Amino acid sequence: MVTEREREILKWIKDNPMISQEELAKRAGIARSSVAVHISNLMKKGEILGKGYVIRKTPYVLVVGGSSVDIIGYPDEYLFPGESIPGRVELSYGGVGRNQAHNMRLLDLDVKTITVFGEDMYAEKIKQNCQKLGIDISQSLNVPNGITSTYLSIVDSNGECKFGISDMKIINELTPEFLSSKINVINNAKLCVVETNLCKETLEYIAANCQVPLFAEAISIVKAKKLKGILDKIHSLRIDSTDLVSLVDFNIYSLDDVKKAVNKLIDMGVKRVYVSLTSGGIYCADSSQSFEILPLPSVKVVNRTGARDSFIGALAWAFINELDFVKSSLAGLAASMICMESKNVVNEDLNEDYMTSIMQILEGEKFFKEVVG
Repeated sequence: MVTEREREILKWIKDNPMISQEELAKRAGIARSSVAVHISNLMKKGEILGKGYVIRKTPYVLVVGGSSVDIIGYPDEYLFPGESIPGRVELSYGGVGRNQAHNMRLLDLDVKTITVFGEDMYAEKIKQNCQKLGIDISQSLNVPNGITSTYLSIVDSNGECKFGISDMKIINELTPEFLSSKINVINNAKLCVVETNLCKETLEYIAANCQVPLFAEAISIVKAKKLKGILDKIHSLRIDSTDLVSLVDFNIYSLDDVKKAVNKLIDMGVKRVYVSLTSGGIYCADSSQSFEILPLPSVKVVNRTGARDSFIGALAWAFINELDFVKSSLAGLAASMICMESKNVVNEDLNEDYMTSIMQILEGEKFFKEVVG
């Protein structure tokens, strides 16, 4: 993976391919010999191709979504309404879009994010975090006097979010008008990922104008409804089984209901559907095949909050690496299970080797169940 210093030098070279090592050293505040070592490393990693600073053009994933500060409470005892109980409170950086991009960076993908920041200390901290991770936020919107999104949640001892409050009004500033100025950034990507915290009009604008595969993450029954008018534009949809009801005209009580709902979504134009089941496994289908993958019983669930974001991050990784539908599904489930082993919404232990090792186990007949008919 490219280091933060190497990424900085690479950016300067991209801005000025004729820049000298002496100038790079001056900008970085390091010795010229150190610059030479960084350039040598960039050549070994394939980021610079030979002499003359020829930059490798890598495909990138474009994520359009929210970024926020997450404040999470972990109670030590059972939650009683109206009672104040002991526990711990932690602050971290989140937002569905930012989390998706974070997972993609852990899988060594090049990621650009179009998000929105307020004018406060939280915005600066999130920006610093994104820059440290290597997430390109240069196309994002900064709102003068705006308040950066904040998410407050309480997670129980099983890792389930019991209560959550989102102050994400600022995400509505990502309007069709603003995104019209970024349409080239969207269409030069290898794929575009959206999430349903975006307003309905923005999702519809992206769907109508996006010329690359569109991946969507549905969040909650209420917000998933925003996708109803653009299902025929979606390449890959990740959704919880409990949220399917928002897109079809019947209730979901069983796996058979899930299958029926997924078939309807495919008939409505979605190319690939990935459903996270309450059992912890997934049901996946496209126009030619369907299957269920069971979860590993050995996974110790600490926090489920970020599992869906890691799932979509792995789907992007699979698409960039041109994996088939089955392998994409295995990657999504593997990444989400790795995520759930951490108390954080993003598990920093996620990487390609770890994920592919879990994929190989899940592919065995004990867990992989092809659905016939």
